[in-house]
Amino acid sequence: MALDFRTLDLRDALDLAILVEDEALERYQAFAKQVGGRYPGDAADVFAQMAGFEKKHGDELRARRRDLFQDAPARVTIDQLDDAEAPDRGAPRVFMSARDAVEVALASEVKAWAFYDGALPQVSDPSVRILFEALRDEEATHQALLRRRLVGLPAGPDLTEAEADAPGSDGG
Repeated sequence: MALDFRTLDLRDALDLAILVEDEALERYQAFAKQVGGRYPGDAADVFAQMAGFEKKHGDELRARRRDLFQDAPARVTIDQLDDAEAPDRGAPRVFMSARDAVEVALASEVKAWAFYDGALPQVSDPSVRILFEALRDEEATHQALLRRRLVGLPAGPDLTEAEADAPGSDGG
């Protein structure tokens, strides 16, 4: 069942935002395991850090929801949402560089910004509009942080990845 943004109230919007954050958190955690950690600052560290950001944001949204709506049951489900912010399932690979991981995260933040921005014209509830504008703006802030991080990362594949693909190596 597709989500109709015109019918969302603030409780539904908070539930939706929590689902978006939780989906991204789970995906980043899976990516960190999949690429494996080799050294501080590698792709696994990038994904673990992004998972931490998603968890923190989800926890903040959950606390706000609890304050406003206590234990009222959610009416929005994960079935109504897929990949609003979560990175592409096929993005990670063993030996990917930290730069590649940051680029995956950046693409996810761009996707999340587009999700909230695209929903805004359909939103009729003023409180939902304010929440979605704030979430969209936060995604833009995340994009800026990731773009700054890219500046410090070398272009090209991880040295380990290049070595693994070299003729005669176990990886190639």
